[in-house]
Amino acid sequence: MSDIASHQLPRQVADSYVHDLVELDPALGTYLGVPESADALPDFSPAGEEAHARLARATLERLAGAERLPGAAAEEERRCARLLRERLTADLAVRESGEPLRAVSNIRSPLHTVRSVFTVAPTQTADDWSAIDRRMRGVPAALEGYRASLAEGLSRGLPGGPRQVTAVIAQLHEWIGKDAGWFGSFAAQGPERLRADLDRSAAVATTALAELRSWLADTYGPAVQDAPDVVGRERYARWSRKWNGTDLDLDEAYAYGWSEFHRLHAEMRSAAEKVLPGATDPWKALRHLDEHGEHIEGVEETRVWLQRLMDETIAALDGVHFELADRVKRVESRIAPPGSAAAPYYTAPSEDFSRPGRTWLPTLGETRFPVYDLVSTWYHEGVPGHHLQLAQWVHVAGRLSRYQATVGQVSANSEGWALYAERLMDELGFLGDPARRLGCLDAQMMRALRVVVDIGMHLELRIPAHSPFRPGERWTPELGREFFGLHCSRSAEFVDSELVRYLGMPGQAIGYKLGERAWLAGRDAARRAHGNAFDLKQWHMAALSLGALGLDDLVEELSRL
Repeated sequence: MSDIASHQLPRQVADSYVHDLVELDPALGTYLGVPESADALPDFSPAGEEAHARLARATLERLAGAERLPGAAAEEERRCARLLRERLTADLAVRESGEPLRAVSNIRSPLHTVRSVFTVAPTQTADDWSAIDRRMRGVPAALEGYRASLAEGLSRGLPGGPRQVTAVIAQLHEWIGKDAGWFGSFAAQGPERLRADLDRSAAVATTALAELRSWLADTYGPAVQDAPDVVGRERYARWSRKWNGTDLDLDEAYAYGWSEFHRLHAEMRSAAEKVLPGATDPWKALRHLDEHGEHIEGVEETRVWLQRLMDETIAALDGVHFELADRVKRVESRIAPPGSAAAPYYTAPSEDFSRPGRTWLPTLGETRFPVYDLVSTWYHEGVPGHHLQLAQWVHVAGRLSRYQATVGQVSANSEGWALYAERLMDELGFLGDPARRLGCLDAQMMRALRVVVDIGMHLELRIPAHSPFRPGERWTPELGREFFGLHCSRSAEFVDSELVRYLGMPGQAIGYKLGERAWLAGRDAARRAHGNAFDLKQWHMAALSLGALGLDDLVEELSRL
């Protein structure tokens, strides 16, 4: 260890880790806005995965020394040190159990990183496109490394799930297309003078996708066809720690999911009466809205409508319920590339805000979109949800650390805030329209279903006696899909995509409701502590400026504000 490194405090150790991590993961560098990362892709091979593990172990050793230094007990150092230790320990537990060698998912995997990084790459100049050209030429090596990891997983008896494999093969069909495919369409946006090079590199990347598709269909898929789709309690607990930043009592969480199901079901029944008088089934009322409710016609028209919704929401909230910096107020509405998973998503701004935060709408081939579903979802993905939190972190990164503002993100914290944001907009009166409020409750219900189905399937728990659905039976993916479909307004295609998502990302989907519970508990504790002096706007801005925290620390930190 160098003399400089030996005198680093925890926040400096954390930021050194980010620097070293970007060296290993150029895709992360692009998301952060690091120009030097623009033309490379990560090494997804077993050797690349081991390099990540070595960096985590070395950083933990350096952190132990840093925590002994004078100054390490300061609150800002202590908070960062706890986050860094928890995140690296959780990451190592997942890596050392071989999970990267079975990483097949319809939403988050090396394969998806290879494509998604191009959607956030700078495209303003010819130099930007030259970097994109070089990066596209690196797609075959990146996918070969990924394939080597999956093959190593097979040799070690670590198979991915067969449902995930089937879904990914279907996604690859769409990415490859019949003509130029996704990479070809993306390259066609480049400058004319680079077009020939870009077209050749896009063809190389598309060929690599086709080769991976063939290998998954002909070799990997048959080898895992009898593997279980669910992961069991031990693997689930590791993944749950990774996504939630705490060791959950999974049986208590499962029971909480059911209690939220029953609470929301009763509330939805009452709200449905206001949408369709006489309706006792809330999903009948939602089907009525699908046919007769307010809609946006056209994909581009919907993108523009969502942009206007976010801009209007910022104008309404700023100065009243939040105090927003000018650069945080900028957020863009985008349409997700074809072949994406069904759920909308958000990408954070680059560290210098040259690329703003963006929301992404997968269209799934649709051109007509119901407003009742869009509004609450964009409060979640955009404003005041993911965008206000993650952009605020970047804005105050100088007071935190680079790590706390970016890489240290804990899914349950962020998803919990975004779900809290949906509820907040209802509390503030933005969902006075009965259809929009029923849509918000439907979105809340979906997150309760995730807790029940995700934990129930993977742990193969028994469905309780108070369930209106197959009481006493044990959960299977088939029952999970049926239950979800019966209590959700989304399309069959969406529900199918969600099921595969849960199977491929165990423990992630439960963080929405459990994270929201933590945010509400922290707010309630702060309100009790301050009494009539409690200032919600002040609390919101202080909470959004804490940076990343796991659920182990979130309630405590929020309660102190």
